[in-house]
Amino acid sequence: MLVSSCSSSSSAIGKSVAEARALKVHCEAEKRRRERINRHLSTLRRMIPDANKMDKASLLGRVLDQVKNLKRRAEELGKGIKIPPEVNEVIVECPAGDEHQYLTASISCDDRPDLLADLIKAFHDLRLRTIQANLVSIGGRAQHAFILCTNESNRTECLSSLKESIEEALARIATPDMMCNNISSKRQRILESNYSIISL
Repeated sequence: MLVSSCSSSSSAIGKSVAEARALKVHCEAEKRRRERINRHLSTLRRMIPDANKMDKASLLGRVLDQVKNLKRRAEELGKGIKIPPEVNEVIVECPAGDEHQYLTASISCDDRPDLLADLIKAFHDLRLRTIQANLVSIGGRAQHAFILCTNESNRTECLSSLKESIEEALARIATPDMMCNNISSKRQRILESNYSIISL
């Protein structure tokens, strides 16, 4: 009977020691969490004007207002900037009923140092003049959009044929390593999956 009460007493002591250790670990973790929150609040107070004497709720409210304001300003600045898509793409359009042979063309592809030179050469070879150009390059991707006009007012080539020629030229530029004279069927399938021509 005495042995039984001793073992239960020692297990109770062991249990209370484990509980005390767990409580100590929890308290230390909670203290570190509060210190981390206070450091972040202190940083926010330094960043927000006139925030030194604000309580935490007012400070967080002011921070939310600042973030919303910055987001609105970023959206205003970003209007009109088109981010290049991840897939290679060529779009060529002929405005309906345009007797002056104006076309719009855009290309989206990986950016590279010779890209603009290749585009200029392609337009020169097709006897096209660039009226307007919009160029965007972000994160290794590029999107170039052009308004083009034929150099010759009496050019006999019809617009649909010219449109196809521009699409082919831009396709070669969009995927230079895949567009060669002898493309295998496997490489052709890869090309078709990575590149699309959109006709409007």
